[in-house]
Amino acid sequence: MRRDQLEHAIRTACRVIDRQDVIVVGSQSILATYREEDLPAAATRSLGVDILPMAADGVQASVLVERLEGAAGEFSPFEQLHGIRIEGADARTSILPRGWRDRLVRFPDGSPAARTGEGGGAGWCLDSVDLCVARLCAFREKDRNFVTALVDHGLVTAAAVSARLDLVPGEHRAAVERARSWLSGGRLPPDARTEG
Repeated sequence: MRRDQLEHAIRTACRVIDRQDVIVVGSQSILATYREEDLPAAATRSLGVDILPMAADGVQASVLVERLEGAAGEFSPFEQLHGIRIEGADARTSILPRGWRDRLVRFPDGSPAARTGEGGGAGWCLDSVDLCVARLCAFREKDRNFVTALVDHGLVTAAAVSARLDLVPGEHRAAVERARSWLSGGRLPPDARTEG
């Protein structure tokens, strides 16, 4: 995925659910921090944008997620036309460290040059370290490959991810321990395990 595609998905999501802002919790939120030219291929492979609608409660969020997926989800005309899709997320979709909302990265950044289309709308994207924590807590092969690629390219450090794992709420202890074990257990190249 490219930054212009992410921006288009965000604008579409905002328009579909009639909101000025949405939160992007999936792997493509990395595009708010880095340009696609600076990222390894494994970091931009996904064609789905995981959108968490800002809602008053879980019921309202569920309604908005259904609206998003119906208008721009898998097999929708939006996906057929643009080659990307919007996947609705709720607050339980990702395991995130405390304070993640304070570290969100606004995309586009709000400058006139950043706005390439009409209708506005901003996506508040996970910062790169919180994103890696969420991916490692999910622990699918594609998530581990994503984190390895970012570490290999020097975009995040294993030490930073490990430190942020300390902020994950206690009820996710098993996911944190699995992620920490993977980070420290030689799954990454030796030079990637140090804080460069």
